[in-house]
Amino acid sequence: MSVSSSTPRYKRVCLKISGEALMGSKEFGIDLDTVERIAEEVKQARDLGMEICIVVGGGNIFRGLQMAAKGMERASADYMGMLATVMNALGLQNALESIGVETRVMSAIEMTAVCEPYIRRRALHHMSKGLVVIFAAGSGNPFFTTDTAAALRAAEMGCDALMKGTQVDGVYSADPKKDPNAERFDHLTYMDVFKQDLKVMDQAAIAITRENGIPIVVFSLADGGIHGALTGSGRFTVISDN
Repeated sequence: MSVSSSTPRYKRVCLKISGEALMGSKEFGIDLDTVERIAEEVKQARDLGMEICIVVGGGNIFRGLQMAAKGMERASADYMGMLATVMNALGLQNALESIGVETRVMSAIEMTAVCEPYIRRRALHHMSKGLVVIFAAGSGNPFFTTDTAAALRAAEMGCDALMKGTQVDGVYSADPKKDPNAERFDHLTYMDVFKQDLKVMDQAAIAITRENGIPIVVFSLADGGIHGALTGSGRFTVISDN
């Protein structure tokens, strides 16, 4: 879907950014140029009057599922992954505040020396004042992905949409990098995602957004992708029942 518009499509959104997205062209860690570009796009959207919260992943630093598959105890591996998301959140906070965007990092695992503990009403207050809130440490529980945490926070914050940034410009029937015949979708229902087993987000995340009527907007994190998806001027796929 591509809609030409210079005004935001939503008032309040939750933006899910994977840890891998912060790597840029690197194989590990944080690429500062990429983080700064993402921060600039978030600022552009915030300046349009949007209220934005962000959930970050940690796959650029530590992958809990991969370590569990290699024999590490799953809960310990997941907790290590949660700590990686805090590092990413602090890096994104630094990039945003360096361009004048006031932020708060709120962690589901308390570490008050570096960020605030997650308290729902406090997060809502920050957003209502125009601050960008970055949620770290997932849901604070092992066995749940940051996709599920993003859906949960989107529901708790009363968001109008959950924005999922990927490496492609929407949802495809297969990986378009591997299958040139993959079909691209402009719109899908939540049940379409379940029935076709599309790897958009995990099933728990889809269930939470469906139950709360929160559309998922899947878009590319390439240049201008975030701003284009938030304003409706870019290419994206919308998952909803409408």
